[in-house]
Amino acid sequence: MGAARTAAARERLIRRIAKPLVFAASLAPLAWLVWLATTGGLGANPIEACNRFLGEWALRFLIITLAITPARIVFGAGPLIRFRRMLGLFAFAYVCLHLTSYVVLDQFFDWGEIWADIVKRNFITVGMIGFVLLVPLVATSTNAMVRRLGGRRWRNLHRLVYVTGVAGVVHFYMMVKADVREPLVYAAIVAVLLGFRIVYASRRRLAKGRGAQASAPTPKTP
Repeated sequence: MGAARTAAARERLIRRIAKPLVFAASLAPLAWLVWLATTGGLGANPIEACNRFLGEWALRFLIITLAITPARIVFGAGPLIRFRRMLGLFAFAYVCLHLTSYVVLDQFFDWGEIWADIVKRNFITVGMIGFVLLVPLVATSTNAMVRRLGGRRWRNLHRLVYVTGVAGVVHFYMMVKADVREPLVYAAIVAVLLGFRIVYASRRRLAKGRGAQASAPTPKTP
């Protein structure tokens, strides 16, 4: 009874305090961008600076989302899982803003030029692939869609988030013309998170196999 009350109190605390704080913190980069834009802080090429700012924060939110499950497993930080959906949706929101800044501010809705860019410029092609892969993940992020798809199919589909993480890193690396240190840092983080996921899944399968063997009835000797 006491454990149930503690869990309920923790859930109320997360809903009333923690989630609004995380939501506000997730909006902080956008507020900072607006401040820079209105005070002339985006430099000599504000459109490029705006586009890159939004793209980098989209990648950061995606990496934070990917890091939640490993953090929960390694550090026992179970409550973090409550924020995964919100942070994933913020990652998609910043991706959409990044794409919108390119379409509206950079290309002025010139769809012919945009299509030519997608076809000819490899980093834009990779970025668009990452965006397209994120769409079904967002569309199936609700509890109703989890029930409709079933847990196993939903989990298999949402493993695409690692593909989008790799696509985001490759997009950033290909876009940077000179100093590639920052995209390489992101690449290393994504590699560690993906490696952790692979190793953890392999160990779980191995443990299940051993458990099944141990629980199998011993054949009787004649």
